[in-house]
Amino acid sequence: MDALPTLTTEMAIIMLIVVFAVFIFATELLRVDVAAMLIMTLLGLLIFVPGLEELLTPDVVFSGFSSNAVISIIGVMILGGGLDKTGVMERVAWAILRYGGKTEKQIVSLTAGAVAVISSFMQNVGAAALFLPVVSRISSRTRLPMSRLVMPMGFCAILGGTMTLVASSPLIMLNDLIDNANRGLGADQAIEHFGLFSVTPVGIALVASGLAFFVLYGKSVLPEGKKVSASRTTGTMRYMRTLHGIRAAVREVEVPEGSILAGMNIASVQAEYNVRIVASRYAGKVLVSPPVEAPIAVPATLAIIAQPDKLKAFVDAGGLTLRPKLREFRHLLARSIAGVAEILVPPDSHVIGQTAKEMHFRMTYGLSLLSVVRAGKAITNKVAFVPFAAGDMLICHTRWEYLTRLEKDRDFVIVTTDYPREQQEPYKLALALAFFALAIGMIIFTNILLPVALMTGAIGMVVSGVITMDEAYKAVSWKTVFLLAGLLPLGIAVETSGTAGFVVQHLLARIGDVSPWILQAMIAILASVFSLVISNVGATVLLVPFAINLALATGANPAMFALTVAISTSNSFLIPTHQVNALIMGPGGYRVSDFLRAGSVMTVLFLVVSLLMLNLVF
Repeated sequence: MDALPTLTTEMAIIMLIVVFAVFIFATELLRVDVAAMLIMTLLGLLIFVPGLEELLTPDVVFSGFSSNAVISIIGVMILGGGLDKTGVMERVAWAILRYGGKTEKQIVSLTAGAVAVISSFMQNVGAAALFLPVVSRISSRTRLPMSRLVMPMGFCAILGGTMTLVASSPLIMLNDLIDNANRGLGADQAIEHFGLFSVTPVGIALVASGLAFFVLYGKSVLPEGKKVSASRTTGTMRYMRTLHGIRAAVREVEVPEGSILAGMNIASVQAEYNVRIVASRYAGKVLVSPPVEAPIAVPATLAIIAQPDKLKAFVDAGGLTLRPKLREFRHLLARSIAGVAEILVPPDSHVIGQTAKEMHFRMTYGLSLLSVVRAGKAITNKVAFVPFAAGDMLICHTRWEYLTRLEKDRDFVIVTTDYPREQQEPYKLALALAFFALAIGMIIFTNILLPVALMTGAIGMVVSGVITMDEAYKAVSWKTVFLLAGLLPLGIAVETSGTAGFVVQHLLARIGDVSPWILQAMIAILASVFSLVISNVGATVLLVPFAINLALATGANPAMFALTVAISTSNSFLIPTHQVNALIMGPGGYRVSDFLRAGSVMTVLFLVVSLLMLNLVF
């Protein structure tokens, strides 16, 4: 038996950094992108450690920023942004509504299947965010509860990320991590790169199993939810009352001279009486979404939204006169001009942790916040002081022109879709599809590198005017870019320092002669667990070097073991830590127990199907 490798100082230091990385990601002491930058900087400082100065040169430490993976993911995001801008989702929704029928099984199959296909060519959280308004529209038209549609859509968006090599960050990184491993291998041991569609058979099987699970057993594992009894277009007020318990009707009150409200600013009135003032008229001057700092001058007319009991208390306390219908604001606040909208806070939004008051929400966005719906419960008391969280559904009254403007803001996802707005120019869709097809065609039919092909399509969209450069910058999740760029050097350090080989050799010495099937299953389970507590990118960077070394030491297929890690990090269904799960939690009104119930079955199904297909295909 060969002697086991001894632990060197260099290995010990790299191990400590790996442990620190796992700790910082699991505890969420820092944002993931900040944590990745910190780890990269720590690796750079190791240049002063004897033995590591040649392994961790500046070229290696900062190589993530010029890696194929980072450039590829930027290209994918710009392509997705171009497709989003051209309204392709609206056409998908129209097709599903026209041909999908009205039964739950048909709708689930079409919506979840469609989002899986879309997420196979763009980031799954982006596909899910784009598709939420589609599902919302389908829910309102078919009167099916959102809770029965959103989780199948979200889970299939995650599963769709296993269908191509550009569908998720771990798969985009895979070839770069294989290159790192090949540097220490002989020519006869070199691991071949994966092609764009190498993983497609595995991904198709996973998507098919997910669809079958929800079609056959969805009613057993999904919450009933509230059945939608009216569409947004024909009964917005009834829809809001039914789904969120929000009385969203705008009422008009007269504020006479001598009222106790005189001189109070709007913010104080709203906080004390729990009403929302959405417009005011004084001395002939009308303000829609007036600044909350503005004082109430008398005599005045206010347009307010409030629950019936709060409205009565407000009218009585202020000595106000409640008008039976809108008179002063009937044109400014007509349904064709203004109304109530649902706006979702996505997981990567910059507004998370901030309050409406801190952000000057009304002045900045033209939105009057009525309620924050979190985990199925509506928060209405002192809502301006509630810090926003990922997955929050914001119920707001706004003019449609402000909502149209907000569609371009990546910090929010507009769930409400049926409101008047400018129609998108159809020729842009043709251009967007043409450049998207060009990028995919270059990947399939030429030897051009993946990032070059993707950037060709992305730059084509910019140059042709499908998307402006400023919009392209906004389409890129720079948080993801810095996460990838910061962690890739850690994968190189784990491989080139011999740390991966050391851990694998000692592990095999302890567990003895074990079947490659069992080792592969262990790797898959470990990757699944890691993806629940740290990012899937971090799990991939840390585990791929170990998986490759494990395969080489046992005579298994290193490419298959590496792919097992990259695919298994998408097995994130148990708890709402994955970005897609956080995104759908609010709109679906889900609780953690709902994810545990459906996600536990999906997790086991994913492991069984992925391991079987990986061994059949590879």
